[in-house]
Amino acid sequence: MKSACGTVYLVGAGPGAPDLLTLRAARLLERADIVFFDALVNPEVVALAAKAEKIAVGKRCGKHSTAQRFINKRLIDAAQRVATVVRLKGGDPMLFGRAQEEIDALHDAGVVVEIVPGITAALAACADLKISFTQRGVSRNVALVTPRIGAGKDPSEWIKAVCNADSAAIYMAAGQAQALSAGLLAAGMPAETAVLLVENASLPNTHRIRSNLVELPRAAAQLGDGPAIILLGAAFAHADVALQFDSATGAVALSALAMGHR
Repeated sequence: MKSACGTVYLVGAGPGAPDLLTLRAARLLERADIVFFDALVNPEVVALAAKAEKIAVGKRCGKHSTAQRFINKRLIDAAQRVATVVRLKGGDPMLFGRAQEEIDALHDAGVVVEIVPGITAALAACADLKISFTQRGVSRNVALVTPRIGAGKDPSEWIKAVCNADSAAIYMAAGQAQALSAGLLAAGMPAETAVLLVENASLPNTHRIRSNLVELPRAAAQLGDGPAIILLGAAFAHADVALQFDSATGAVALSALAMGHR
């Protein structure tokens, strides 16, 4: 194998809004030779790599995705040809971004790797809502989980983690709302546990729905096709959000309180 001469940067593109990109990430994109980007990365962020070859590598739940092993190989091949390779991932690369698989493959190939953090969706959603994930006397610990399991992997204990946390963020799960709700209820989580669904966090078209655990499947059905995160627990029990789910009618309605703040 030809020895690598370039560096691969795993860069967090943040939750969606281009102006939430870190300064370091923006500078790397400006001097990148090749950029491999995920499906959910904002096109305005990709456009910062004006001189780079840009290669889409999919990675969208429920849609066509590039196989991880193929991505690994392309990163290695790119590092053997150019000086600066950017692997652009939505949110933070080290949280549910399969970064470790890429890091290990690059290390095994003798490629230098650096990580540039990004803002993860859970924190962007809390910022949109103006609700602190941790609150003194209310939420002293949090869980960041996903119910998704890769092929051939051991079952996840995400339900236990959520039940043991004061507040939690559940990633890549809106499409599994029925199973998610049933699993947590069966584990003993109260039906009235507060739930907030945030779609397109940090973007102008963000969509927020307030619900509870037992009504979660009906609330999730009101989401569009944008990336969504589920927040639940003590910190969100008294949330004042622009939209809430009306369990009596099964529809999303404007909150009178929120309308009064406009």
